[in-house]
Amino acid sequence: MNLMEYTEKITKRFSRPRKVDELPDGRNATTITTLVDNIASENLVSEHGLSFWIEYNNRHILFDAGQSDIIVKNAKLLGIKLADTDAIVISHGHYDHTGGLATVLDIAPKATVYMHPAAFKLKFSRKGNRVKTIGISDSIKQVLLQKAGNGEVIWTESPTEVSAGLFITGQIPRIADFENAATSFFVDEDCQKTDTLPDDQAMFFDSPKGTVIVLGCAHAGVINTLDYVAKLSGRKRIFAVIGGMHLLSASLERIECTIDTFRRYDVQRIVPAHCTGHKAIEKFKEAFAERCFICSAGNRIYL
Repeated sequence: MNLMEYTEKITKRFSRPRKVDELPDGRNATTITTLVDNIASENLVSEHGLSFWIEYNNRHILFDAGQSDIIVKNAKLLGIKLADTDAIVISHGHYDHTGGLATVLDIAPKATVYMHPAAFKLKFSRKGNRVKTIGISDSIKQVLLQKAGNGEVIWTESPTEVSAGLFITGQIPRIADFENAATSFFVDEDCQKTDTLPDDQAMFFDSPKGTVIVLGCAHAGVINTLDYVAKLSGRKRIFAVIGGMHLLSASLERIECTIDTFRRYDVQRIVPAHCTGHKAIEKFKEAFAERCFICSAGNRIYL
């Protein structure tokens, strides 16, 4: 199926009206719980990482897995049974989004994993003269390769449907040039080849309140991501954007352009997390006031 055919399929899905009273037991069918983030609610543990637990139409989807096994501790405290995981979506192949995978897959061995093949590439970061390995660990790669051999890994270079009405973007077109600024990420230890992170992808789905987009780090750019989801879904309005937005070192101009894009899509819930950066968050709060909510482990959003 080519991109045009897939876009038509997604648009048809999103063109079907959904009402709250059509959902099971008259209750909201969708919740998003933050399992891992840089900050945490009382009694939960924080780390530099991200993970969301999505309950969508009786399906349980884990979006990213944080940096370590604290995902298991936080899930237990929140009353979430990771053993019920139906699918695991990996936004990109950095350690702070994949480090908890092995532990989760021990608990939910039958969960299908959705990820872009470039997530498997070697990944490094450089700060000054310091070079650090930041990709998926070799031990987790071995687990994933075994699952791939069993047909339990879905490679997501193109838009992919995880559950009826819930999609992954696959690789996101980089249209907004200013979101493609040079980075400190590389695919070689000598730091000669820039990692453009083609594996960066987002999740999106329809809800009774409108289109919801979940971001890992938005390395492809928040604007590029929203524009691509709008193209795929055929929707001109987006209800919520949740997750990491990688604006920590962004210029004020880029932050303002992101704000303009949120306005263009009339976004009603902006929930920055993880790598968004304090400067961007403050600007979002100034621009959107009660529509901007700070994310932390333990937060639960009802849709």
